[in-house]
Amino acid sequence: MGYVLYGDAGSGSAMVEMALAEAGQRAELRAVPLEGDHQLRPDYLAINPMGRLPTLVLPDGLVMTEHLAILLTIADHHPKAALLPASGDPARATALRWMALMAGEFYPHVTRWDYPGRFTPDPAAEPGIRTRAEEMGHDVLRVVEAHAELSGDPASPFLLGARFSLADIPLAVMSRWCGGRAWTPRNCPRIETLARAVAARPAIAPLWERHRLFG
Repeated sequence: MGYVLYGDAGSGSAMVEMALAEAGQRAELRAVPLEGDHQLRPDYLAINPMGRLPTLVLPDGLVMTEHLAILLTIADHHPKAALLPASGDPARATALRWMALMAGEFYPHVTRWDYPGRFTPDPAAEPGIRTRAEEMGHDVLRVVEAHAELSGDPASPFLLGARFSLADIPLAVMSRWCGGRAWTPRNCPRIETLARAVAARPAIAPLWERHRLFG
């Protein structure tokens, strides 16, 4: 049994598919369309009780949810791919810092932006929730732009300089969300340079296009 990935185009499953591609791995893809809330159907909730994408089933049958845990597991299972610096390397701490920030601070705003009705019983309040989620998500990207050591140089564009790491994938993908395709190039040029460098990687380029992440 190989990897089995549940997801949808443009969703968080894109990050997992890209990480697997960088590790030289493929997954059997099982569609869970976000339109129509298929992720909330009983058959999918039996696999992922939070009703979110992605879900990755490992070759040994273990079910993994939460994209950060999935990405770190992929790195652990494929050490020869060197998706993260070795334990004890300060660069590893840097990579984990920004991965955790995007997972814990940015991603929740995406849920509010996509599904504002889940956060209020008042339909009239939904536009305000969506607007504020977008603003707060952009604030997180501004923090990364200002405080990560991003050079903005296409020759050294990544969170670890010239070295690509697993941490670059979530930042690149999420920079397209919450209106980011138009917003990020104008407001976070160093993140935009990183995103374009990730999108151009040979293993990722076809996936970036298939997940419709271009601006």
